[in-house]
Formats: sequence, structure tokens, C-alpha cells
Amino acid sequence: MAANSVESAESITPSHGARSHGHVVDILGRIKDQLDSLSPAERKVGAAVLTDVPHAVEDSIASLAQRAGVSEPSVTRFCRAIGCQGVRDFKLKLAQSLVVGELYLNADAAPDAADSDAPAYWGPILSEAHGALREVERQLSPSKVQRAAEAVAGARQVVTFGLGGSAAILAEEAQYRLFRYGVNVACCPEAYFMRMTAATLGSEDVVLAISASGKTAELIEAVSLARGYGATTIAVTATASPLADAVDHPLTVAVAETHDTLTPTSVRFAYLAVVDLLSAATGYTLGPKARESLRRIKYAALNHRSGNMLEPLGD
Repeated sequence: MAANSVESAESITPSHGARSHGHVVDILGRIKDQLDSLSPAERKVGAAVLTDVPHAVEDSIASLAQRAGVSEPSVTRFCRAIGCQGVRDFKLKLAQSLVVGELYLNADAAPDAADSDAPAYWGPILSEAHGALREVERQLSPSKVQRAAEAVAGARQVVTFGLGGSAAILAEEAQYRLFRYGVNVACCPEAYFMRMTAATLGSEDVVLAISASGKTAELIEAVSLARGYGATTIAVTATASPLADAVDHPLTVAVAETHDTLTPTSVRFAYLAVVDLLSAATGYTLGPKARESLRRIKYAALNHRSGNMLEPLGD
């Protein structure tokens, strides 16, 4: 068997060099960072790889060398120059980077511009936001929201859980919404503190967990721990997700995501709407208590600031 064929066959076999200190190496990022410091021949190899990453994963040494216009030893030197043990190790790392980042490699093209003065991304972003809100209206059951709100209104304390990205921000937003109604509420946006907090809860307490994927292991473990100690659990999350299955009151919405990697995720509009619906339902359930709490907050705010303009009631 030719050496090039052996190299191609071996490239699909995992090696101990495929991981560094327990994590997958981002070889694409390494190539981009080191490209200017490589020799001219090695730069050609790097440019050929970045131009067509899926093709480079399948290439033999000879094929990659031909595409780059260099010798086969230059390909091997390139692999070692960027910290790989050889071509096999390089191709394994490249395949692993491709699994995570393929969506971002060929996403330079902007969406088609509409027939208006607005930039091309304007319409799609607003359209995605409108669509997310329509999905909440279509999918979410008012009775489910009401039952969850009754649990919140009757709780000794409420703890909101959210990890990373928009989930942590929405967990804080839920805290800000609920405290105005006089609810004793705290936010835990950190995994270890979340777990410790869960261990202190009991049957009079409520956990509100938020997760776009519904698959975050640390979040699910903390929720399950709190539920094991008797706390009532609520989740704002994806439909048919592990988190939805792990709680007493799943408030779920499925929202299709855009493939434009430069635009924000639209699901956060949906989850913010769910948080607002749950908060408003809690306020209506509490009734006079919630109104008195809001009155005190507004009274304190007006006395602190000059002027007599009444700010939005929800803020």
C-alpha cells in the first residue's frame, strides 16, 4: 500500500495527540493565528486548508500538496509548525474543528438585501423576533403558565437558574420582574453556587430554570437536586428537552433558528415573552400584595428623582 493511502486511512483513527489537556484543540484558529509566521510554502498549505476545510480533511498528502502547489514534505512541515505530531494528527484535529465550526466557515455572504434603504440584516432580524413571539402564542398553554405562577406566588422563596449567554441574562430578568411584586427571589447564574443553593431548598421553595437548549448538564443536575429536596421546579426551555422532562412545570417553546451566524438568536425573544407572561400571571395571582409592592417602589423612585413624570410601571 502506498504511503499516501496509509496516511489517509490512519487519519480517521483517534490518537492520543488529538486532545490537549482534556480539550479539543481549535486547529482552525491556530492556523489563522500563525499563518503569517509560517514559511512561504507552509503558508500556501495553510491557505489551501482554510479555502476548503472539508476537502482538506479528505485529502491525502499528495492531494493537499498539489492543491497548495508545494511539495509533500512541505505539508508535513506545515503540520508540525502548527503544533501537530504529523499529518494524521493534524487531520484528526481538523475534523474535530470542522464539527464545531463548519457553519461559520462559509458564512461570509450577507442575506439578500430587501428593496429598501434598510441594510440586508434588518428585515430578517425583526422577522425572526416576530416569528418567535408568534410561536409563544401558538405553543404555550395559558393554563400551564397560570399553574406555574401560582407556585411562584405561594413560594417562601424563588431562585432563578441560568447558565451562559442569554439564559443567565433571562434568569436575572426573571428576578427583576418578580421582586417588584414582593416575591422573595434570588438569581444563581453560576454552576457551583447553583448546586449549593439547590441543596438548601425545600418544599416551600420554587426553582425557575431557563435554558435555550434544555441540555446543560449542570443546570439539569441542580434542578433535579432541588426537586429531590422537595422544591417545586419550573423551566422555560426547549420542547421535548431533558430539562423539560426534569421539572414539575415545563413552559416550552420550539423556535427554528436562522442559519445566519452573525445575527442574534431569536429564541431569547420567545423566552423573554414567557418570563413576562409568568411574571404578569404571578402579579395577578398575588393581587393587592403585588400592587402595594409596586406602589412602594414607584413612591421611592419618584421621591429619589426630580420631576413628576411617572416612569413605566414595569420598571
